[in-house]
Amino acid sequence: MTNALHIVLASGSPRRRALLALAGLRFDVVRPEVDESPRPGEDPRAHVQRLSVTKAAEVAARVAPGTLVIAADTIVVHAGEILGKPVTPEAATRTLRRLRGDVHQVHTALAAQRDDWRAAEVVTTGVRMRAYTDAEIAAYVASGDPMDKAGAYAIQNTAFNLVAGLEGCYANVMGFPLCRLERLLEPLGVALPGLPESCRQADGAACGIYQIVLSAG
Repeated sequence: MTNALHIVLASGSPRRRALLALAGLRFDVVRPEVDESPRPGEDPRAHVQRLSVTKAAEVAARVAPGTLVIAADTIVVHAGEILGKPVTPEAATRTLRRLRGDVHQVHTALAAQRDDWRAAEVVTTGVRMRAYTDAEIAAYVASGDPMDKAGAYAIQNTAFNLVAGLEGCYANVMGFPLCRLERLLEPLGVALPGLPESCRQADGAACGIYQIVLSAG
């Protein structure tokens, strides 16, 4: 059924586009138009799931019937607080200092919709950052990589290697836990042919996505 479906990724994230392409799906991209502001007192997991479901529904309303819409949203949470994407170098520096040498959580919500069929899931990875120096933070911020990224970092950046360890899915920290996405789409007969078998077996932990992401640059 995979080849017969028109698939749309409801995301403007270049990382999600790259990961879904690496997983072997053909798809179009439609950017969702959704207010991503959290509601007062909203639990972080409830917040991220609401956004992914809303994004899928908003795009589904603009595409042809029968289209499979896939959406995702990712947040970084430290000490119970959602850390937004930095829009200035100063904000990125503050976030990286806050995360240094400590553990935080990355929540990615997946949502899929095709006509009346809907599915959603939240995946969580615990991330431990190493005790990087202020000089390393300054160099990383100067590179521009932290900007507009949840938590002000990209786990796949091997030049700085800010992450000391993970508990959970590596691809989830990039914003797209593909092993869980494949399970979510199973009722529609959609598989990810490029997904490494090690990813399926390990439920994302220490999975082969790490290798294919690095090999793809």
